[in-house]
Amino acid sequence: MKKIFFILSVLSSGALFSQSNSQKNELTFATYNVSMESDNYSPKGAMGKSEQILIYQLNSGHNTQIRNIAQIIQTVRPDVILLNEFDYIKDPELGIKAFIKNYLNVSQGGATAIDYPYFYYSTVNTGQPSPYDLNNDGKLDNFGNDAWAFGLYPGQYGMMLLSKYPIDVNAVRTFQHFKWKDMPGALLTKKADGTDWYSKKAWKEFPLSSKSHWDVPVQIGNETVHVLVSHPTPPTFDGAEDRNGKRNHDEIRFWKDYISDNSASYIYDDKGVKGGLSPNSRFVIMGDQNASPVEGDAMREGIKSLIESPKINSDFTPASKGGAEFSPKNPFGINHTAFWRMRADYVLPSRLGFKFVNSGVFWPAKGEPMSGLVEKRESSSDHRLVWVKVILE
Repeated sequence: MKKIFFILSVLSSGALFSQSNSQKNELTFATYNVSMESDNYSPKGAMGKSEQILIYQLNSGHNTQIRNIAQIIQTVRPDVILLNEFDYIKDPELGIKAFIKNYLNVSQGGATAIDYPYFYYSTVNTGQPSPYDLNNDGKLDNFGNDAWAFGLYPGQYGMMLLSKYPIDVNAVRTFQHFKWKDMPGALLTKKADGTDWYSKKAWKEFPLSSKSHWDVPVQIGNETVHVLVSHPTPPTFDGAEDRNGKRNHDEIRFWKDYISDNSASYIYDDKGVKGGLSPNSRFVIMGDQNASPVEGDAMREGIKSLIESPKINSDFTPASKGGAEFSPKNPFGINHTAFWRMRADYVLPSRLGFKFVNSGVFWPAKGEPMSGLVEKRESSSDHRLVWVKVILE
């Protein structure tokens, strides 16, 4: 009990959010599932959903939910932040630049405006139509459950990386098209009778990533930090075959293999370059992993083995007073990052090249300043922003 009280005391006295970095080499990395996709801004079951819905909201500058998201980012003030579930919009003027100009560059709720001159985004597998009946319901729908990853249109639930520091775009590695079958020991999905869930043709083409996996080199002075981002599929919305649970596990395993010294030889990127991360590289793994090592529906060994990699500093776990208050009978509530009561979102820095300073989950308790920003799902998102502050060594 003393340990928990100490954590809560620290959180209530200043670790709720990162604020500015006091040392020259201090950096704050953050991940935030912002739910900025069309389902969030249109009635359930409505027809004609596409990225155009988000484009309208971004260019209006007046969406309350997005303004609250911007205020949270302005409050935490990360140097590098991954936004999960930010619909893919090809034209940056209509998409990310509109978000920066109309929301982040404008003071929200009295917070100081913030700017991100550098960003990276690309296509993802959600909503990419497949020619196969992937959910085996006897119908070929192309989209939805028959897309290469669930989505009603290409790019739904996309990803966006924002940075205050230059991004070496030419050195970015993407793994959107890496085939699941090419992972040694991939978890195969079977029907109740023991036969393969996916047809041979479908399995041959099936991508591992439900969105994508990106290795984005960020240049901080003379140093490079590899920001490794992804958003594995939820391990639910399937059946006894657990096809999504197995994919979630292997999507998480990908990063464990990628950063290892001897398990990445099978990996190839979308340009055909083979191998994983170079030894002695600084990195930060970020994203909504949709998995917890201690609770939830995921195959827990996937996220557990990643966190326990000797390459990763897992000596800390981001926490919040609001999470503990929201789930008072759950001993893991203090570390939850989602409204639906689980630790799902992660910022995992390498042991090499960083000194840990602090971490947190933006989740104020009721009655505390800015608690209204996370009061309910409609206030901002069903996830909470997770941040880690480190010193570059």
